[in-house]
Amino acid sequence: MPTTSQHQKTSTSPATKHITQLRLDSSIRNQAQRVHSALRLAIIDGLLPSGTALPSSRALSHQIGIGRNTIVTAYEQLLSDGLVEARHGSGTFVAAIPPPLAKTTAQFGIGAKVPPGPKKPFALGQPRVEPALLARLASASRRRISEADPLDLGYGDPRGSLHLRRQIAAALAVDRGLRCDPDCIVVVSGTQHGLRLCADALLTPGDKIWMEEPGYAAARATLAAAGAVPVPVVVDDEGLDIRAARKRAPDAKAAYVTPSHQFPSGVTMSMRRRVELLEWADNAGAWVLEDDYDSEFRYTGRPLTPLAGLSTTRVIYLGTFAKTLFPALRIGYMVVPADALGQILSARAAIDRFPPAFMQDAVADLMSDGTVSANLRRMRKHYCNARNQIAKIITEGAAGVLIPAVPAQGLHMIVRLASGLDRDAGRAIRAAAGVDAMLMSETRTESTGTEGFILGFSGFSPKLLSEAAISLAQAARRYVR
Repeated sequence: MPTTSQHQKTSTSPATKHITQLRLDSSIRNQAQRVHSALRLAIIDGLLPSGTALPSSRALSHQIGIGRNTIVTAYEQLLSDGLVEARHGSGTFVAAIPPPLAKTTAQFGIGAKVPPGPKKPFALGQPRVEPALLARLASASRRRISEADPLDLGYGDPRGSLHLRRQIAAALAVDRGLRCDPDCIVVVSGTQHGLRLCADALLTPGDKIWMEEPGYAAARATLAAAGAVPVPVVVDDEGLDIRAARKRAPDAKAAYVTPSHQFPSGVTMSMRRRVELLEWADNAGAWVLEDDYDSEFRYTGRPLTPLAGLSTTRVIYLGTFAKTLFPALRIGYMVVPADALGQILSARAAIDRFPPAFMQDAVADLMSDGTVSANLRRMRKHYCNARNQIAKIITEGAAGVLIPAVPAQGLHMIVRLASGLDRDAGRAIRAAAGVDAMLMSETRTESTGTEGFILGFSGFSPKLLSEAAISLAQAARRYVR
């Protein structure tokens, strides 16, 4: 680990004072996560500015009285976040990220995205829902209705339930390193609803918006329906190509991105690209619409720091309960920069005035009593097993015709077709297998790039997933023969 280098002189580092004053959150049980969270906040707040050398893992362990292996794990997660960088023989240094802005009020978000109705294996957006969770939610909603006072039965806040907004703010701070004022959170019915509000409030018909290519077709359709002009921009191994975007639409007024886990490729946007994107938005007075659609489901390490956690006033952060609980709740949220809040709420009042409160409060009750977080832990384990299961079956059964890319996050897996197959191979294999898998080509507006399947693995039994994976592998082998 670079942080053990003897060349790193931590005793004279300007970071030493702030390192020894780390705010370790006792509510986080895992010590490595506790140290990571404290360092992440110190970096984002500017207490540890870009270029600062972090102490070696041995030195920091001694300074704060926590085991060295714990410090190493925390540093590795910071490297994964892109918040620090390792320099061979020199140590670990804070990466170049945007400087923190004045803390006037919050910044960012909303979400949701899933097609309704029963689906066959590999369909996207189908979370597993346990009966015990439904029973707890039903009990909480009955209690909220039966104990309602006259104020609860009248017209509500256009931002949504304050109880839920406070719970969302607390969860974002702990889980995502994103601190925001509950007053700047707006509860909506899903990602598309939030995107429509953003377009109506912040864009003029005809305004161009950068869209990831390949990307989320429903978001593209929603923004186009609102009068925006989607401009496809290639996604590579570092995420959205900002230079290509500037060439294709230098006058764009917004960008829609999925930086923590790009849909559908699964790529994580590099810190270099994040800085480029945020600098463009600041300089152009443009908006970044960050869809953080499945950040809760990370299988190695902590969820990554979102764009909205890098202290900017140009990011609107989109989140949802569609995958953490289930789509039929129709509860999403967005955290909105203070400068845009009035416009967003005016657009909201013109469409539906305010959201229904009872189910929001019931969900907030389950967040506050730990039900939601416990459910998330169970689902992560279940989904991780499902991911591994279908990857193993396809790898062993497809004889190299299908190549799975096992994701570190999310509820879908990319399975690419071997090179040399014709463009129609994907559709033919899918039809023969009888599965409900989306193709990579179906997420593009331009006919470029490799073909592959996007396999959802979240809402189906192990038996159904195994059978579907076997069918897909067999269909692929038959197609080649």
